[in-house]
Amino acid sequence: MSQSFEVSIPAAGQPLAGTFFPAVNGTHNKPVLICPATGIIQKFYFPFSRWLAEQGFSVLVFDYRGIGKSLQESHVKHCEVKKQDWGLYDMPAALDFLLELTGQGSAYLVGHSAGGQLFGLMHNHAKVRGVLAVAASSGHVKNIRKDKRNGAKFMLRWVIPISSALLGYVPAKRFGWGENLPKGVGLQWAKWCSSPGYIENEFGEGVQQHWFEQFKSPITFVHASDDEIATLPNVEDIMRLFTKASKKRLEIRPEAFELSKVGHIDIFRERCNSIWPQILAELAPVQ
Repeated sequence: MSQSFEVSIPAAGQPLAGTFFPAVNGTHNKPVLICPATGIIQKFYFPFSRWLAEQGFSVLVFDYRGIGKSLQESHVKHCEVKKQDWGLYDMPAALDFLLELTGQGSAYLVGHSAGGQLFGLMHNHAKVRGVLAVAASSGHVKNIRKDKRNGAKFMLRWVIPISSALLGYVPAKRFGWGENLPKGVGLQWAKWCSSPGYIENEFGEGVQQHWFEQFKSPITFVHASDDEIATLPNVEDIMRLFTKASKKRLEIRPEAFELSKVGHIDIFRERCNSIWPQILAELAPVQ
């Protein structure tokens, strides 16, 4: 089994907590940065990270500011993080840290949901060899699967705004949505998913500069056919922001892997490891 060790990643304003999984073969020529989904802590990606290390990849996974071990405040209600901070500051810092650690000039990026949406904010995007954007989409509520749409609308229009106003944060744990979220992150999440384009809704406001149109590395957008959020229209909605990149889309059908469910987050669960070789082939095909 791959060994791992905790690291502290210097980032703008604060350090980030991460975990490094060195390649078991002792080489570091294939580094991979894993960028989590909203409110999902790094530990969730450990099984996938260990497996990648066993395949000869050196892997760094981390918690965004305001999440998990990177939450510095005494309580999340005191955290003033905005969602774009993860793409503008945290992901670039983690990439540079990984490259320094491995002595490489570029790395692969695996982005899950938010992590597969925000890499267009990375100023150092030219150091990314290729991207696997898993369950990444605009999350536009009108395109969410019908049986989940009303619940999503209620969450975006009522739960997030009211809890943010009354509590000063979003109690996501109570609803099974991962870690509790800083108020700024929650409110932006609600705003961005209420209209097409996701973070495009922040351009010219909270996001004054971005690199979606300059990003040129190949991207494979992977989504499960039973994903209630990353439906085909929502995946295509986020894909259109990357105007110059070489893009392709891969739909995972659970039944093809003898799985009853994959959904929005389960691709990274160990029970879905039969999918991993196929998506890895998309990220780093054999030369």
